[in-house]
Amino acid sequence: MSSRTARPAPEVGAPVTTVRRDAGLYGYERALARRGLWPVAGADEAGRGACAGPLVVGAVILPEGKRGQVPGLADSKLLTPAARERVYAQVVRRAVAWTAVVIPPQEVDRRGLHVSNVLGMRRALARLTVAPSYVLTDGFPVPGLDVPGLAVWKGDRVAACIAAASVVAKVTRDRLMVELHEQFPDYGFDVHKGYCTPEHQQALRRHGPCAEHRFSYVNVRGALRPGTQLRDTGADDDEWVETA
Repeated sequence: MSSRTARPAPEVGAPVTTVRRDAGLYGYERALARRGLWPVAGADEAGRGACAGPLVVGAVILPEGKRGQVPGLADSKLLTPAARERVYAQVVRRAVAWTAVVIPPQEVDRRGLHVSNVLGMRRALARLTVAPSYVLTDGFPVPGLDVPGLAVWKGDRVAACIAAASVVAKVTRDRLMVELHEQFPDYGFDVHKGYCTPEHQQALRRHGPCAEHRFSYVNVRGALRPGTQLRDTGADDDEWVETA
């Protein structure tokens, strides 16, 4: 039987945990719980590929066993907007703890996307009201945690807590982009959510960037009008956090 192995951070020295490939979406959590590594937190982000709006990082701890099985849970990118809203409601109702950290575009410009992403995951995990014993993240590791963790390739498709975090992050960010559309109606943020669609590019060329664009992105800089001064990317990095 083929398997995948979850290896915790070497310095922590937790035991090696093997997860069967056919274990399903909750296989990681079950395997880690059998090793006494509970609770397990998942973290994922939304908005990494956007050129406008914030980066949002979600972190979720689901209950152990059947209480943690969320109807319809899947990678947020595979769900329709209506299905995401339904799953989001179930996740925040069932979760042992959850949080969503919003990183504004000014901080993304100042720190860089990858650094902002890692810092956002660290902040989200630190702000969970229940401390995890193990952390699963989507795609890349998060150094500096006090507990062992594993970066899971396409984690939002194979680990329930990461999928739940992806839904929390995506729904939170989509709602924010709809609100930003009210402030900046020329760009269609309510439709494309700040991603680089042809319609968004056309609006950028017509109107130039607004305050919610990421000026470190080539396509945004290219849309600046002649003589326009770039904003100070050292602006304060205030953020807001939703948590429960």
